[in-house]
Amino acid sequence: MDTDKTTDAPPRVLLTVEEAAHRLSIGRTNMYALIKAGHVDTVRIGQLRRVPADALTAYVQHLTYYQAAA
Repeated sequence: MDTDKTTDAPPRVLLTVEEAAHRLSIGRTNMYALIKAGHVDTVRIGQLRRVPADALTAYVQHLTYYQAAA
């Protein structure tokens, strides 16, 4: 459930890996593969891994740029 659309709260800056996968419309396993390959940046907060929302934007822009150039 994406609560950002149902409230007036500002968009979340950090997402769980599952939330990031949902935003990219991919599975959790694929999201972890992108992270492991270094395609999507993450941050650690204690033992938690979070994906900055900006990292998803950067990843999509990277894909768009290189696919348009091909």
